[in-house]
Amino acid sequence: MSYRVTYAPPADDTLAKMSDGPAFREAMRRTIGSDPYGHGSIGVAGERDRREATVRGAIVLYYVSGSVLTVTVVRLIPVM
Repeated sequence: MSYRVTYAPPADDTLAKMSDGPAFREAMRRTIGSDPYGHGSIGVAGERDRREATVRGAIVLYYVSGSVLTVTVVRLIPVM
């Protein structure tokens, strides 16, 4: 089962500034999109569907919606 990965405007703005944007999107699709509760992600503030993970050297904060199979990235923090 695969989840659709979407980006909220602040995360999309950050992604547009990243030099490896296309590779990052693909990595998100392969990892978080295929298993949003895996890939070393952790629940934030005790909420199962509010998650944080590191993908291609960036900290990704996202929400999982199991009813519509969507992951929404709300914040993206590239680590230099």
